Amino acid sequence: MTEKILVVDDDREMVELIELFLSNAGFVTLSAFSGEEALDKAFKEKPDLILLDIMMPKIDGWEVLRRIKNDPEIRKTPVAFITARTQNIDKMIGLSVMKAAGYITKPFSKHELLTEVRRIIDEAGKHADEC
Repeated sequence: MTEKILVVDDDREMVELIELFLSNAGFVTLSAFSGEEALDKAFKEKPDLILLDIMMPKIDGWEVLRRIKNDPEIRKTPVAFITARTQNIDKMIGLSVMKAAGYITKPFSKHELLTEVRRIIDEAGKHADEC
């Protein structure tokens, strides 16, 4: 099965770069450029993973993740932040408080991105097998 990954960032060039890395690695990608669009696509498309920027206008990534975690239909979808927020407090909040599946800081390498994506998808698959 080919995993479907939703890439969310208000920077179109960043989305295109991430999608290029992912599609070349065999993943199917979807894109969203706002928090509202991310939530809409998450509900409609049921991706296997959401890569989510934190700093976006209107609905930021923190709020998008909160809404996903509070919805019984998509709450088990793993979400990883991809962000320019590099401070340890942001990473701690993302992983420990918000329960994000991963936290990738910009700039990142292709290898770093793909390694983290595969780790999260593998971990999600193991949890699904346990249920």
